[in-house]
Amino acid sequence: MNLKDLIRDVPDFPEPGILFKDITPLLKAPAAFRYVIDRFADHYRNRPVDVILGIEARGFLFAAPLALQLGKPLVPVRKKGKLPFTTHSVEYALEYGEAAVEVHTDAVAPGERVLLVDDVLATGGTLAAGAQLIEAVGGQVAGLAVLIELVDLHGRDLLGSHDLLSLVQYP
Repeated sequence: MNLKDLIRDVPDFPEPGILFKDITPLLKAPAAFRYVIDRFADHYRNRPVDVILGIEARGFLFAAPLALQLGKPLVPVRKKGKLPFTTHSVEYALEYGEAAVEVHTDAVAPGERVLLVDDVLATGGTLAAGAQLIEAVGGQVAGLAVLIELVDLHGRDLLGSHDLLSLVQYP
């Protein structure tokens, strides 16, 4: 299946000069959406994963069905100030600004192996922050899964030796 046919380019969103990868056409195609979740599940089914973390907001769209398919707990990584309990927070640079993400302090038990899921790997800041959160609460990063990787932005460089699965790459 050619997933690129279902990913739309939106120029100058959310800021001038940014070429946004819109995944809503893919989400509207149940066979394609299922294909993405199945590819993630096939890759991680026999690997040591205890918990799935989804990054707000579009990472939730892939993390939730993947957690159900693998029979693993789901934990949300949210933007700062959105979680109601005590949290760990990490600030990071975006392609077009700065942000912070948080996770509940009890989201991951010490030693648990965590798969971090998001929609796009661009500069790597969000995934690197997510990996820092996992380690801050005592977990181990078991892998990183994204639908889209923007290769020219060199996001992999921030992720060290973590196992990374990207289903679609753009130069």
